[in-house]
Amino acid sequence: MRNVYFKMWATGKYLYKAGYAVWLVVRKDRRRRIIATGIYAMPHQWDDRAEMLVTDRRIPDLHPDRVRLNIWLTQKKSEIFRIISDFENERTDWTLDQFEQAYLHLSAKRNVREYFLCLIDACKETGHIGNATCYERTLHILEVFDGSFARRVFPEIDIRYVKAFDIFLQKRRCRGNTRKFYFKVLRSAINKAIQDGEASRVTYPFGKGGFNVAALEEETAKRYLPKADMDKLKNTVVASRAQEIARRLFLFSYYCCGISFIDEALLTRKNIMRYEGGLYIVYKRTKTKEVKRVKPLRIRITDEIQELLDWFAANTELVEDYLLPVVSCTGYSGERLYKHIRCRYGRNNRNLSALAATLGITDIRLTSYCARHTMAMTLQDNNVPREIISQILGHRDLATTNVYLDSFSTSVIDEAVKVL
Repeated sequence: MRNVYFKMWATGKYLYKAGYAVWLVVRKDRRRRIIATGIYAMPHQWDDRAEMLVTDRRIPDLHPDRVRLNIWLTQKKSEIFRIISDFENERTDWTLDQFEQAYLHLSAKRNVREYFLCLIDACKETGHIGNATCYERTLHILEVFDGSFARRVFPEIDIRYVKAFDIFLQKRRCRGNTRKFYFKVLRSAINKAIQDGEASRVTYPFGKGGFNVAALEEETAKRYLPKADMDKLKNTVVASRAQEIARRLFLFSYYCCGISFIDEALLTRKNIMRYEGGLYIVYKRTKTKEVKRVKPLRIRITDEIQELLDWFAANTELVEDYLLPVVSCTGYSGERLYKHIRCRYGRNNRNLSALAATLGITDIRLTSYCARHTMAMTLQDNNVPREIISQILGHRDLATTNVYLDSFSTSVIDEAVKVL
């Protein structure tokens, strides 16, 4: 495409302190437009034929930033090709002014990787460390998939790109739910980019007629305890101190309406409040606390909850004002606190696995998340309406609650078929 090219003019007219300027040259209808690139180099550092900075190590005094700038020039060539292709597809007899406007507008936008990094920084600055981790994980796997991802701009993340990414994930033996996770994060980033004017809906790979993320979902093994196993967990005090703490943390989550591990870890004395003559634990879920109009959850402190709080206070070392022995170091906040709790989460689940072996619980893999599912299923088995269960779980819509409860226990089905 010799009507559009990068060129250095090695004349005194274009000599600057940093060297000679490299320009983008556009020719059409015997007219020429030159656009500054902001790149400066000496004549021996520029390859006019390749339209790149020289990288041959046999040449002395190479440009110190040649690798990054050559990546940038390659990206710009891709953008230029896209602009002219769009003009041709739309049968536009474009002018130099139209090209310059389109080029400068596109060049002002960040590439996909840069936008991901901005999202990660924004999440960390606002305390959404979990979301930041999701973006970091997805960015990493995209960079593994695509060696040129650092130069990708949003129009390149089209339906073909997304399908190729899915094939890559399948070859890595990623399960459907893992693939769904990556695509939901990628979709979220593109949606935010569209809102920010960084991307366009023209090449949007999801939505109607696009890549179907929901179709990737697989049914997971149910994570709730049968009543007999739950009774064992409630009534058996174990000799291992680590397992006993894990058992009581599990029960605390169960009696506190399925509070998540990170939310129970963050509870302090300030979360205990008095309402209508009773004491309540009042908190907002970390997962949704920044969502508009999300109300705090109130959990009445029952005898079971109070007994657990008293046991932790008497038998464990609590730091600062925390109610439970999860956070074990003082002065942690932000990302450091989040990573500390994640580390403790892994240790707690290992202790729960050992506890399951001690109690002879073999039907499911015992994790802290089982407490939330078991609580929800227990309510359903006792004919509590799903709308109320949804509110107890802190869900924003009933569809999320239905994921927990769509499979009834075997005993319920066995009882139902007796009428046949």
